[in-house]
Amino acid sequence: MATQPTNPKSVYDFVVKDAKGNDVDLAAYNGKVLLIVNVASKCGMTNSNYTELNQLYEKYKDKGLEILAFPCNQFGEEETGTNDQITEFVCTRFKSEFPIFDKIEVNGENAAPLYKFLKTGKWGIIGDDIQWNFAKFLVDKNGQAVDRYYPTTSPLSLEARI
Repeated sequence: MATQPTNPKSVYDFVVKDAKGNDVDLAAYNGKVLLIVNVASKCGMTNSNYTELNQLYEKYKDKGLEILAFPCNQFGEEETGTNDQITEFVCTRFKSEFPIFDKIEVNGENAAPLYKFLKTGKWGIIGDDIQWNFAKFLVDKNGQAVDRYYPTTSPLSLEARI
């Protein structure tokens, strides 16, 4: 996992690992709306979330939307596979085309630097910690998190914000 940049100003200041272990500079997404989601393959919300994320991506990928999926095994051990197994599951079962990144932690001392940054927003009653799989951050074209959604929020309900 890449280290946190000193005094990051936007998500574009981060370099993360993709599912193959390659560095990905998030500055490559500058000017796009991002939906950053912590995902899991064995969650009760997996089918509905991946199905709807795919629908959003298909409809808006050519209009500047990018969905960034970060597998996480911190909630009920619902993402136990390797990066290769996760990618195969997502791409085979759901035919997902959006990028899948390295498995990370989103809470606690070992939380990924990107997630530490995303959680610094003023989110009211939600607080800092991610509650479960499929929490969603909407990031504007300037790399700023503008909204955060509960795991139970339907991806399609975000369509008006994209």
